[in-house]
Amino acid sequence: MTRSTISTAALTVALFFACGASSLQAAPPSGSKWEPIPELTDEFEGNALDAAKWFDHNPNWKGRQPGYFSKSNVTVSDGKLHLTARAEDLPGLPEGYHTFTTAAVKGKALVKYGYFEIKCRPMKSKASSAFWFYHSTKEEWTEIDVFEIAGVGEKWKNAYHMNVHVFHTPTENKHWSKAGKWTAPYDLADEYHVYGLEWDEKVIRWYVDDQVVREIENTHWHQPLHMNFDSETMPEWFGLPDKEDLPSTFSIEYVRSWKKTLPRQ
Repeated sequence: MTRSTISTAALTVALFFACGASSLQAAPPSGSKWEPIPELTDEFEGNALDAAKWFDHNPNWKGRQPGYFSKSNVTVSDGKLHLTARAEDLPGLPEGYHTFTTAAVKGKALVKYGYFEIKCRPMKSKASSAFWFYHSTKEEWTEIDVFEIAGVGEKWKNAYHMNVHVFHTPTENKHWSKAGKWTAPYDLADEYHVYGLEWDEKVIRWYVDDQVVREIENTHWHQPLHMNFDSETMPEWFGLPDKEDLPSTFSIEYVRSWKKTLPRQ
């Protein structure tokens, strides 16, 4: 499935971003009317993260051990958001955190359904580059992973990992997930690409450069979620980063978000 045409509504949305924005690479899927979600849209201009929209850390999590989310690894420059992983020991880290620091950015707004797109280049390191959504409450905890990428190694450098998780709901208490993988015909960390998620009450679709690379029925993901970008150490999955690959940076040129105003025709 491809999106070869852009609707009049999508062009209207494009104009919304034209002032001061980098050139638009893509738009929401055609066949529906969309309007922007400003609180989850950013061109990352200037030299600081917009504190009205984003946390420069995860307020509820210090990182996946041993990698610690360090605020100093989150920077904005050259029209991009940068999340960096480093081989370093910081003084006074909590028990279990050592050897590596990574980075996290979390959206302050909750969102349910929409089309969400970033243009980015993952880092060349087994410290992950990730774009995902989640929210945890006593009643419900679900997650949608747009991607988790390790940018080096023959096994990982072109592997695009996607997932959805249910940790608990009012009727389910056991964690389960539905993972998917798309193999890119290029090394993911070599250049910038456009990655999108279409999420509505019926379906979840993943896009890479306007191509649908996965689609599933939306059976459980109806909870408002927070948008996240981060880098984590994944010792049991990717393996710990090689220190010679660090520092390495996951760079995001933009994030653009829309909500649907009319259903797909």
